[in-house]
Amino acid sequence: MFQEILVHLGEGLLEAFQPLNMMMIFFGCLAGLFVGALPGLGSVNGVAILLPVTFLVPPTSAIIFLAALYYGAMYGGAISSITLGIPGASTAVATVFDGRPMAQKGLADQALMAAAIASFLGGTVSIVLFTLFAPPLAKFALAFGPPEEFSLMILAFATFVGLGGDDIPKTIFSILIGLLLATIGLDIISGRPRLIFFDIPGFLHGINFLVLAIGIYGIGEMLWTLETTQGKVQVENVKITWKRFVSNLKQVKEYIGGATLGSFLGFFVGTLPAAGATPASLMSYGLTKTFSKDPDSFGKGKPAGVAAPEAANNSASTGSMLPMITLGIPGSPTTAVLLGGMIIWGLRPGPLLFAEHPEFVWGLVGSMYIANFVTVVLNLALIPVFVKVLATPFTVLAPIIFTLCVVGGFAPTQDMHDVWLMLLFGVFGYLLRKLDYPVAPAVLAIVLGPLAESSLRQTLIAGQGSAAVFLERPIALTCFFFALMLVLYPVYQAFTRKGKKKAEAAEA
Repeated sequence: MFQEILVHLGEGLLEAFQPLNMMMIFFGCLAGLFVGALPGLGSVNGVAILLPVTFLVPPTSAIIFLAALYYGAMYGGAISSITLGIPGASTAVATVFDGRPMAQKGLADQALMAAAIASFLGGTVSIVLFTLFAPPLAKFALAFGPPEEFSLMILAFATFVGLGGDDIPKTIFSILIGLLLATIGLDIISGRPRLIFFDIPGFLHGINFLVLAIGIYGIGEMLWTLETTQGKVQVENVKITWKRFVSNLKQVKEYIGGATLGSFLGFFVGTLPAAGATPASLMSYGLTKTFSKDPDSFGKGKPAGVAAPEAANNSASTGSMLPMITLGIPGSPTTAVLLGGMIIWGLRPGPLLFAEHPEFVWGLVGSMYIANFVTVVLNLALIPVFVKVLATPFTVLAPIIFTLCVVGGFAPTQDMHDVWLMLLFGVFGYLLRKLDYPVAPAVLAIVLGPLAESSLRQTLIAGQGSAAVFLERPIALTCFFFALMLVLYPVYQAFTRKGKKKAEAAEA
């Protein structure tokens, strides 16, 4: 069995090394970097926009190009997250938490390198797992029905409790605000409008996640920076030297643990239909912070806070392709677009694809190994270019950030209502900062809120209103148990710290 996989993988690598396919990998990775870095675009829009271009080449070359684009876009979001503090896509929100503070300290090159190496590690782990365990993992993913999906979302929410520091009530309040915003729009069961303020039609399509994220992290952070520095901020310039590059490379040991955790967690969550890279990156960040020896340093510029979510989102991007290839079920919005492309090319994803078109499947798998390597090389080579953004005075950078925020807010729905909403969220985010409320849990809750609501309501409808169905599902029960442990762990830590402080005060 293992020998057979190696033979197929060797054939796939030979296919990927064809000149046309190599060219597709290079340009796909490069295009993905810039698509991912532009707020409001992301991998979904990038793949959708460039899908027609692929009809000029054979199907194998086409899927290789789009997969490379997907790979590049996963890292691209980290560029704007670190250098500008604006998440290029929902998958890169967690990267902002520590990436932006590192850039402000003059450690942008270290943050970008941590993101690149973690992405490479996540990609490598996920591709190896994809190669070895594709069919059994796909069958396991099918065992996840609505009860399991809801319990997984609860587990994700439990990881957020650690994001707000010691003030757990403020964190829970922030999560509830995000969940409230997630309910705005049309009811998923009855189709009736909910929380449509003043009957404004723009609220009918709900609140787009990027509108909230860009408003809070783009406009809100810009207002906060302008107030605290009176516009006289200049991010410390970074001089890229070979000695500094080697020094940054030696610091990999500081975040290798979080990146490894994110790699395995990301692949597993990515294989689950309707989950994807965003929950994976958020869970990875939350777990890495919760179990860190120094959780208070997260959010202030810690490389592990950049590496963990970047490893997870890159790993999840490969994981989400697994159910698409083996079962014909897209694991993320981007793979849904890829699935449409495959059908147009006359290929039917599913178990028979491995038997009927092995050259296509293994060519794609082989290209993943090469695209992963090409992406990390491109990322490391372009770090000096990305860092030059930070040499721009903030008085010049602020209008550029504002323009990118407006474009990013308008792009997803092309509705001016979302631009005004984004500006409103910017002021809201600024006020939360002033009142010392954590904004991350609110932003993250709006992502998972709709997923949690739909799976909960489907479960309750199937169980005729009884919640006992959750207790009858072993996977769901296990997720609930771990969620409870994750919620109680920060509470236990807080009590332990208070006990130590009292003991120290008594001794003094």
